[in-house]
Amino acid sequence: MKTLLSGKETSAGLLAELRAKAEALPEAPALSIIRVGEKKSDIAYEKGVRKKAEQAGVSVFTHVLPEDVTEEILIDTIHRENENTEVDGILLFLPLPAGMDEKRIINEIAPEKDMDGATRASMLGIYTGSGEGYAPCTPEAVMRILEYYNVDLTGKNVVIVGRSLVVGKPLSMMMLKKNATVTICHTKTENLSEITKKADIIVAAAGHIGTITGEHVTEGQIVIDVGINFSESGKMTGDVVFDETAEIVDAITPVPGGVGAVTSSVMLAHVLQHAGKRMKGAV
Repeated sequence: MKTLLSGKETSAGLLAELRAKAEALPEAPALSIIRVGEKKSDIAYEKGVRKKAEQAGVSVFTHVLPEDVTEEILIDTIHRENENTEVDGILLFLPLPAGMDEKRIINEIAPEKDMDGATRASMLGIYTGSGEGYAPCTPEAVMRILEYYNVDLTGKNVVIVGRSLVVGKPLSMMMLKKNATVTICHTKTENLSEITKKADIIVAAAGHIGTITGEHVTEGQIVIDVGINFSESGKMTGDVVFDETAEIVDAITPVPGGVGAVTSSVMLAHVLQHAGKRMKGAV
């Protein structure tokens, strides 16, 4: 490995850029968090978002609803924030409690305030290039890391291992827009190593430990690990077997400290984009 592609460094650079943009606006951009219940993971994530938001110059307001809230009350809360002219973005914490119609509720968020790129309108914007809504934060975080390390995608052969609607598929569209040649593989792909070894860039986003090993890579490649998994011992790990892969390739992202470290910063970038449009034109 010649280069460790640090998500922490990428995030720090992005947050500094956002801070400068926020300070140039007549008022602070604002994010509305809607959280159902008191899950420790949600509370920890909210704490992390607030810390980065402070660095980026973004105000954060949280609406905490009880675990047994009705869908109607939750939707009413979303509608109020859609109509709140002082709020630039909405972040709904997922998953919602069992029994709720999550897809229906997500799509009640106004596309222009959908900071997580989760609504149908946002997804449609990615596939049609309409510019409506925002990209899902994780694939955009991948793009931000490549941009931060000056990786030109033009003409590059990119293999994405993973076909989800939230990572693999939208990322393929974003890569194509940058003139890469994209192949999408998945856990059912046969002879995966033969395909990945021909790539300039490999993105592992299958959600399985050990999807990419030293046998799948060759010298000169860039490997981006999107996976967040936990081993039997409780250690966080990605989809890539880091130690053996890093010895071969030119550049690789770690887990933790890679793509995951950039996602909430990307979400805040979306807040700034909407704030700029609302206050004085595109940021």
